[in-house]
Amino acid sequence: MSGDRYAERRRRALEAAEATGLAGILVSPGPDLAYLMAYAPLPLERLTLLVLSTGTDPTLVVPTLERPLAERAAGAPGLTLRDWRDGRDDPYAVLAGMLGSGRYAVTDRTWASHLLALERAAPEGSFVAASEALPLLRAVKDPDEVERLRVVAHAADAAFADVISLPFAGRAEAEVAAELDRLLREHGHERVDFTIVGSGPNAASGHHEPGERRIEQGDAVVMDFGGMRDDYCSDITRTVFVGEPAEEERAVYAIVRAAQQAAFEAVRPGVAAQDVDRAARAVITDAGYGERFVHRTGHGIGLEVHEPPYIVEGNATPLETGMTFSDEPGIYLEGRFGVRIEDQVVVTPQGAERLNDATRELTIVA
Repeated sequence: MSGDRYAERRRRALEAAEATGLAGILVSPGPDLAYLMAYAPLPLERLTLLVLSTGTDPTLVVPTLERPLAERAAGAPGLTLRDWRDGRDDPYAVLAGMLGSGRYAVTDRTWASHLLALERAAPEGSFVAASEALPLLRAVKDPDEVERLRVVAHAADAAFADVISLPFAGRAEAEVAAELDRLLREHGHERVDFTIVGSGPNAASGHHEPGERRIEQGDAVVMDFGGMRDDYCSDITRTVFVGEPAEEERAVYAIVRAAQQAAFEAVRPGVAAQDVDRAARAVITDAGYGERFVHRTGHGIGLEVHEPPYIVEGNATPLETGMTFSDEPGIYLEGRFGVRIEDQVVVTPQGAERLNDATRELTIVA
């Protein structure tokens, strides 16, 4: 993207901060800095901080050692770079001289050591977590972001289509997880973040760590996997059955699928995030499994695999066109089996679009 698009993002971010009464935003290395200037240095003990503040030019405070890399970032045009040198300059004093007595949002990836030093250097200022003050900073995706999410979702779909052609019975969960890692990379993922494989009773543990348990005939197998391509994340869950599922397994699968569809159909601009959660939860509760649905219905996705908006009771945030998040209800019967089905969706002017195309039909594997 051009430098102008990053400058526009910074302008909108500062406007959003000002609208909530903030004097500015302080942005540390992490997804927010990548979003605002396409610069992704490692978070280190040397302070790097983007300052977006009312009445001043956007400024990146950066170690002299790392200034050349910052200057080459796609979003650097339009920024003032203010470097500081080891043993000569106090970066916190530099920052304090730029800030007033207002209230500033600080991005969540900021190290506590940096924030505490800044509080000492600028006692007249006050600081609040950006996730509380500006939770929707990156929530509405532009068309380019949605397309990147669609591409990486389809790559995860392809990995699922390939893995279900492989044998499951007799293999360790960790072996199937390794196959998923391989397939995600083969289909274009640059990084694999997680490959959860839970079989039989382990399928009732939502974030089970795949181990040496051998998958058996008759098992339900929950696979939740994803990673990153072109800076954007995938996250998909499918539940498959090794051989013919039992009657209750079929029934639970049908309930979860109906709940996922109900949530999908509830999505449209202006609807509160919690109403999507309620739509899925009502289906599961009415079927008698309400206490076995133990997590929220969804989370936002983008530069991070979990980000706002969260699709959960108590979140009255109105959905907006361009928001992207997961739709992933589940039922977990401790000691027996579990079922979860997850897709990523984007809010459209008409309702919602699934970014994942992998089959949601009950799938039997060997």
